[in-house]
Amino acid sequence: MEPTTRNSPTPSLLDLHPSFGFGDRLGLATPGHILATQAGQLLPIFAQQSVREMDRTNRTPLEVMSAAKEAIRASGWQGAWGADADHLKTETDVINLANAGFTFFTIDPSDFVNNAAANLVQNRLKGALDAVVKSQAFESIGQIEDLYLGKNIEVSNDLTLDFKNKEELYRTVVKYGRAIAYAEKMSGWITKATSGADCEIEVSVDETDTPTTPIEHLFIGMELKRRGIQCVSLAPRFVGQFEKAIDYKGDLDSFELTLAQHVAIARYCGPYKISVHSGSDKFRIYPIIGRVCGNLLHVKTAGTSYLEALRVVAKRNPEAFLEIIKFSIERFNTDRATYHISADLNRVNDPVTLNQKEREVEFLNLDDGRQVMHVTFGSVLTIGKMPDNQPFKEVILETLSTNLDLHNQLLNEHLGRHIRLLSYG
Repeated sequence: MEPTTRNSPTPSLLDLHPSFGFGDRLGLATPGHILATQAGQLLPIFAQQSVREMDRTNRTPLEVMSAAKEAIRASGWQGAWGADADHLKTETDVINLANAGFTFFTIDPSDFVNNAAANLVQNRLKGALDAVVKSQAFESIGQIEDLYLGKNIEVSNDLTLDFKNKEELYRTVVKYGRAIAYAEKMSGWITKATSGADCEIEVSVDETDTPTTPIEHLFIGMELKRRGIQCVSLAPRFVGQFEKAIDYKGDLDSFELTLAQHVAIARYCGPYKISVHSGSDKFRIYPIIGRVCGNLLHVKTAGTSYLEALRVVAKRNPEAFLEIIKFSIERFNTDRATYHISADLNRVNDPVTLNQKEREVEFLNLDDGRQVMHVTFGSVLTIGKMPDNQPFKEVILETLSTNLDLHNQLLNEHLGRHIRLLSYG
């Protein structure tokens, strides 16, 4: 099914077409994102923000949607585009984003994933399994065994997986059972909130302590299908490190091998797209992702566009950029708490000792500095102020508004590079 295109800026369903999510934390990035979209054939999601990001930026779902729509209308964009209600965790989240007109709903059941499952043995494992059944995620242990134990699944010509190991099955159920049941509940909330209108659902299990193994993905995919949750994409936790704002860390061969297995499972259980979260700036693996996933691909970015906005400030208002850096360093140890990153302030140079160009390189090009600036966005945009008490957010928005061409150029160059490499693959 081809996504519909409209003369008015209304979000579309993107279906099983390769797609790319653009996060916009300031509401001014969509014109640059529209330019970047033309670098390849990935369909864009222009309105995308998680509830956590909206809380940290003091934005509402309607503000996020309106900013995207206004930019699309002004640009004359005629193509299909999506609107992602990202990382939803509660029924209230679902209702608020549905009321604002979002059509793509990312279910985040990570609060119900048991990351300790891999280390449970014997009585502790059995107790944890009993707790999953008691939560009504399954009717009984017998039901679990009837569904999966001893089953040999030919996923593809090159991949056969089995649930012959009872302990491995139990651990998988303990790790993901309650999360899947919660995803089913959220799917019902989405159907109700959208009044049964067409929408798309993504399920995210990427925010876990350990990678999603092929057998775990198969269990998740089969359970979603059994429960009638028709998802357009699923985000596993991949091997290697997908840290915010920096390139992939890990073995490329291992990543490609396991990615191919995830894609095969997605075809078998869906088909649905493989969604790559924390997908920005992973230039080493984009050709692999594009080649292996083919059309079954969605990539999600967010904070990298905010960093390009700061690059405009670095170039056009260097005094303000210095103040933002100093404030971000002060806030870093607090704001990093909810992110998996490796940045170390001991490896970051004192910005006062650097010249204008060196500051831009240190804090927008190099890994440690990029992560410092990335994770402190909420504090910068809500409580940070210049020495004269002017809020940083006002300074940033004023600088962007008077340098629109530069802002769009930087976004086009940076995000366009993402899409070109994915399309090349």
